[in-house]
Order: sequence, then C-alpha cells, then structure tokens
Amino acid sequence: MRLDKYLKVSRIIKRRTVANELCDAKHVAVNGKTARASYEVKVDDLIEIQIGQSLRRYRVLAVAEHATKAGAGELFAVE
Repeated sequence: MRLDKYLKVSRIIKRRTVANELCDAKHVAVNGKTARASYEVKVDDLIEIQIGQSLRRYRVLAVAEHATKAGAGELFAVE
C-alpha cells in the first residue's frame, strides 16, 4: 500500500492530500530515509513524521486497505 494511503487509512493523518503534501515537503521518513508518497509500506517499517518541532514515530503492525475507526489503532504502534 502507498505511504500516503496508509497514513490516511490508519488515521495518523486525516486527509490523503495532506499526507501527500507532507511527503513532498520531505517531512516523512521511513526506516531513517526520506520517503515519497508512492513508497510501498510493509509490516515493521518505522515511519517518522516531522510536524513543526515535534517528531512522531510509528511502527507499522499491519497493512489493510480499509479500517474502521476502532480498528485503525491496531495498524500501528506509537514509538
């Protein structure tokens, strides 16, 4: 699954266009490397998102095309 879509489905970022813009601005890294929106997310990837002064880290636990609001939290773990 594409990185921008994963961020939206997992509800880490509310809109896919915002996730895409963050990737284009090089504010998203996967496993320590700057990632494009088209990066294919895999289980156990470490996603780092820089928003302002805060750096957020998420570990990918599962990849799913669709997730309910309650099930979205099971797709990642906060590091």
